[in-house]
Amino acid sequence: MDTVQAAAGHLQVTFHKDGETPEDFVIKLLCLVFKKPMLDAIKFVATIDKNGQAISGAYPRDVANKMLQAARRRIRTSGHPLLITSEPAAEGVEIPDRCKLCGALSGENRLSLRGKDTLVCNDCVHQITNNLSEVTGRKQFEYACEALDWHFAGIPRDQLVASSRQFPGHMRADVQVAIDRLFASPIRFFGIHEQYRYETVNIAALTRDGRNAIALAPAQYQDVDVGESDPVKCLVNGLWLCRTGGLRYAVVLSSHREYRNEPGTRIEIAVPAGADGAEFVQRCFSELEGAVNAARSYRGKILSLDGDDDYRGRSKGVMVHKLPPVQREDVILPEATLKLLDRNVVSFVGSRPQLRRLGQSTRKGILLYGPPGTGKTHTIRYLASNLPGHTTLIITAAQVALLAQYMSLARLLQPAMVVIEDVDLIARDRDEMGACEESLLNALLNEMDGLKQDADILFILTTNRPEQLEGALAGRPGRIDQAIEVPLPDDIGRRKLVQLYGTGLPLGDAVVEEAAQRTKGVSAAFIKELMRRIAQASITRDGGTTVEPGDIGEALDDMLFAGGKLNVKLLGGAREMADG
Repeated sequence: MDTVQAAAGHLQVTFHKDGETPEDFVIKLLCLVFKKPMLDAIKFVATIDKNGQAISGAYPRDVANKMLQAARRRIRTSGHPLLITSEPAAEGVEIPDRCKLCGALSGENRLSLRGKDTLVCNDCVHQITNNLSEVTGRKQFEYACEALDWHFAGIPRDQLVASSRQFPGHMRADVQVAIDRLFASPIRFFGIHEQYRYETVNIAALTRDGRNAIALAPAQYQDVDVGESDPVKCLVNGLWLCRTGGLRYAVVLSSHREYRNEPGTRIEIAVPAGADGAEFVQRCFSELEGAVNAARSYRGKILSLDGDDDYRGRSKGVMVHKLPPVQREDVILPEATLKLLDRNVVSFVGSRPQLRRLGQSTRKGILLYGPPGTGKTHTIRYLASNLPGHTTLIITAAQVALLAQYMSLARLLQPAMVVIEDVDLIARDRDEMGACEESLLNALLNEMDGLKQDADILFILTTNRPEQLEGALAGRPGRIDQAIEVPLPDDIGRRKLVQLYGTGLPLGDAVVEEAAQRTKGVSAAFIKELMRRIAQASITRDGGTTVEPGDIGEALDDMLFAGGKLNVKLLGGAREMADG
């Protein structure tokens, strides 16, 4: 490319890092105002992040001032603190020639304007040849084939090459974010009318004309919850007509559906045949694949796959669970149990880098066992709240058929904690299993065995009936590394539980002590229900301002005797309480 020496009339424009302005805003500003191609803008932002500042270029003073005015107007409107400064460019420094119309790095187009050779970039030439930008923007099309013929004018259809990638449907939020960054400044964008639900929309279909022509339509979006204050608006299908430098290209986003299976997100890019187009397409797909591998939308959150009764092997989507954090002091377990849990999970995770350096495995399997209602699920929430950067995947026994999809997510989002609740429902004695149950057990064992030694994945299995666990799961080293009992609460634990679940009630020491003494052998769930009934009695008497010892006795009578032994069992009470 031709260069000239910077003169006194050139200004050097510098972007400064502030740690608050979103990268997407800076990238969009670079593309729209400073006329940088998308991929160059992304690399430029990375340079700012690394060095604290970066020079976008040197421009003629009048061009630079127009750009700075436009940029600062957008910055003020957005409310971001982004700082862009300018200073005279050093004399004698060689700088690339720039377009005399927009200030972008020029191509090789020399136009004679008023008898003088003037450099004009390819984008401006495209606008001129299409009767300026306002005509380009107002051109109306009814069918996709018309828009594509207009965009690729002069290029025969058989000289276009289309390449595609398909991404898992549950990663569509991350794909959408990457698409929005890559193709932020299209020449035109259209929604597509999907005539047949199970026909994948692609470039070949969009070029059809006549009776089979595919109509353009308003863009349709679906809100996808990623656990943030606002959902990600994911496009159902769409067509971008874009240009970078002298390269025209088209992008199609569509859903690839198979009956009763999860729709995949399909991205197809069409370019003119040749090395430049092939290289550009590869760069775009590398960006998309990097975005999916980073998986920022779901990383570090508590997830499960959302399936229905007619599930046939793939998830319908990802559900984000918004659970309040649980601190160590909120876990009512014996101190010895808590220390065992911390050593084998929290401390183990913190030691992973050193373990890996010493050649030790970083995967692990923990079994939490104990009677129903003792707090195994609450303990898992504590672990999820105290494992930095970990993604938690919760699998119920009814969803073990989705284990392959869960493990695919776990590998993608690791470090991850995979929780399988009530594992005894699938990992019981093989003599009592049917063919389906045995295949599920084999799948679980294969996943636990098949992880690489350096996989940052924790398996947390829970059971109320450890005696029923199948020997292949409980007895083979390397699958379960530590069993931890979650016992019924002791005297100290019951006092803490009474106070925890009685928060807001005026509980005196005598009431706390009596409630703790009269609930020996019960589960945490039993005490939680007891305190709710005491609160109800207090509300009925005086609006919840007092609690009397009699409230405890009345609640226990209902829970232990009025409903019979079955009620005691359902509420998590001790058998001897009902027998007594």
